[in-house]
Amino acid sequence: MTAAGAVPRFTRPVPPWTPPLDSDALATVLQKVRKWQVFDGDALLDDVGAVLDDCIPAEDQVDELAQRLRGHLMRLVTIAVAAEAEQRDETAARLVERARRLRTEDVPEGHWKAVGHLRRMGWTVNELLERLVATRCLKEAA
Repeated sequence: MTAAGAVPRFTRPVPPWTPPLDSDALATVLQKVRKWQVFDGDALLDDVGAVLDDCIPAEDQVDELAQRLRGHLMRLVTIAVAAEAEQRDETAARLVERARRLRTEDVPEGHWKAVGHLRRMGWTVNELLERLVATRCLKEAA
């Protein structure tokens, strides 16, 4: 019998708590958290607009735009894979594959070829974003 207000005690032994990850795994998680960048839909749309606009990007902007578009492609592919969009939706799977291929390609020599490459990347970023919104993997960017 317990007195009024007394907390019952359990008499069975409880195993000691063990952390779910060892120190190496925790260091890896910490490193990934530090490298993580938030999804910025406005920046993505600005970069897509810069390469798909009627005004051609200047030669000195090509490499920087290519790097930023690669980053957008990586983030969108990561979101699609995490949400299993490529397994549930054939169009998303095709766009993810195209994004992976474009992301690894070097920017071609010559300004016009480079602009063409940027535009292919821009269209892929835009289409993949729209598909991820349509499949409810993302909310609208802006």
